[in-house]
Amino acid sequence: MNIIGISALYHDSACCILQNGKLTAAAQEERFTRQKNDSSMPLHAFRYCLEEAGLTLNDIDRLAYYEDPVMKLARQIWSGHDPLAPHLQEKLDPRRAEREIRELLGYEGPVDFHQHHESHAASTFFFSGFDSAAIMTFDGVGEWASTTYGTGKGSIIELFEEVHFPDSIGLLYSTITSYLGFKVNNGEYKVMGLAPYGKPVYRQQIEELFEWRKDGQFRLNMKYFDFIGGERMYSDELVDLFGMQPRVRESKMDQNHMDVARSLQVVLEELLLEKAAYLHEKTGEENLCMAGGVALNCVANGRILREGPFKKLFVQPASNDSGCALGAAALSHMKYSEDKKIAPMPHAYYGPAFSDAEIRRMLEATDLKWSGFEGNEDELIDATAQKIADGNVVGWFQGKMEFGPRALGCRSILGDPRDPGMRDKINLMVKKREGFRPFAPAVLLSEAQNHFKLDHPSPFMLETCQVDSPLDLPAITHVDNSARVQTVTEETNPLFAALLTEFNNKTGSPIILNTSFNVRGEPIVCTPVDALECFILTEIDCLVVGSFMISRKDNDLTFLEDTLKEVRTSNRSAISTDVYTFI
Repeated sequence: MNIIGISALYHDSACCILQNGKLTAAAQEERFTRQKNDSSMPLHAFRYCLEEAGLTLNDIDRLAYYEDPVMKLARQIWSGHDPLAPHLQEKLDPRRAEREIRELLGYEGPVDFHQHHESHAASTFFFSGFDSAAIMTFDGVGEWASTTYGTGKGSIIELFEEVHFPDSIGLLYSTITSYLGFKVNNGEYKVMGLAPYGKPVYRQQIEELFEWRKDGQFRLNMKYFDFIGGERMYSDELVDLFGMQPRVRESKMDQNHMDVARSLQVVLEELLLEKAAYLHEKTGEENLCMAGGVALNCVANGRILREGPFKKLFVQPASNDSGCALGAAALSHMKYSEDKKIAPMPHAYYGPAFSDAEIRRMLEATDLKWSGFEGNEDELIDATAQKIADGNVVGWFQGKMEFGPRALGCRSILGDPRDPGMRDKINLMVKKREGFRPFAPAVLLSEAQNHFKLDHPSPFMLETCQVDSPLDLPAITHVDNSARVQTVTEETNPLFAALLTEFNNKTGSPIILNTSFNVRGEPIVCTPVDALECFILTEIDCLVVGSFMISRKDNDLTFLEDTLKEVRTSNRSAISTDVYTFI
């Protein structure tokens, strides 16, 4: 049975395809349109999934959509949005999703509508490989639910408790994100990265924002929030509570801002630990599955696994709304397929790949000087490892693009983790982002315990742990001595594993700094052309794309850089928002 999964029309639009219970392809629309957090019906991702699976529209048995538009409309009306207002009619039309599926995607078969948090739950449990597990989902809001608790056993998911809008730990975190001058739905991870620089001196104020309740419940103190029909996430009362004005975006970051971030992070972690303990007591399960945007908080995930009652934790790598496409498809598979099994998710490499022939044609159309290593993988690995060891920042474009927000060794920017200047160089000169932002280490799984307090695989870079290494690793060690580790094996990414092995041979470090191949405000690169553009417009020293290497020092890129900047200024517009639009 061939099932398409779709998440769309809010943020992080995505498409996937399940073929007889196996995930064949998955991608976010933003990677194709180059618009960050693109919410549109994922036409490009849909076409890619069909092509990758070798299918046509007529081969699709069902299409699964990640939420119930009618239930969502009821909540939007309750929030004060008028579906008859001319400027809202299309956005609030509950028939819009199916209409665009028919008209834009051209699909005429059956469409299944699943509830939002059921899709989140299915996206993590069914792809975890666990026979049974407890399930927690936390995000901003779905139809009405913002949090759910449940269990998964075999082919059945039961969600037995919910927290309903407007009470939402995700919206609480996003409100403080906005108050600290970052973009909602985009800057929450910046708050997480900022937190270790502060102290929890505003903990009392954060706890004033909500009421701890028994079992799985909590309630926001709504006098501090303005996301229901307001023009911003927080109210004047919240400003008064903290005793300082909201930070203006791009302005100086003060210690008070760091302290607010730290206070928020500490309270979030303790709330999640408490609710995890409740869920464990309620279910008796040893395994925990998590999804929803809050599940991308890798610091909290690490604490839940280290200090919580569960023995194993699985967090689906695309835990934001993009991953709901997987969950929706899985729910339809379980309902309509005779074989109820779904293959676990051993990696996140489900996006487009490009052949050396395609890459060569692109390079031959330019005046760039480059070196080719076709058929000489060992030489490519040796040359790349040497570039990194020599202090170069390397753009690494290989194989199938990752699904989810983390670059995991296929669309990555790489550097030497031992170089004390590497972090600032990449933040300021390459990524063009805030200097407090940390970078993650990629490490061979066989070597991980020798350098990190980590006793299990962490393939998706979704938990933090303490650095405990004989090496000095300043470029990947955060201010609190933590790191967001990705473990790498030959089975899931042989080329990246080979690079780590060769880097280890040359330097004695089985660890490489790994960050996403993009600049601030743009999606991770998808195509070789995207990679080349990013290379030209930044100060990346070397681009390795497929079997080809391009060095900045060998090329005068001034003219290309000026031309690209002019084209981008005239043809591209960034998507940005300060509030949850039509929440």
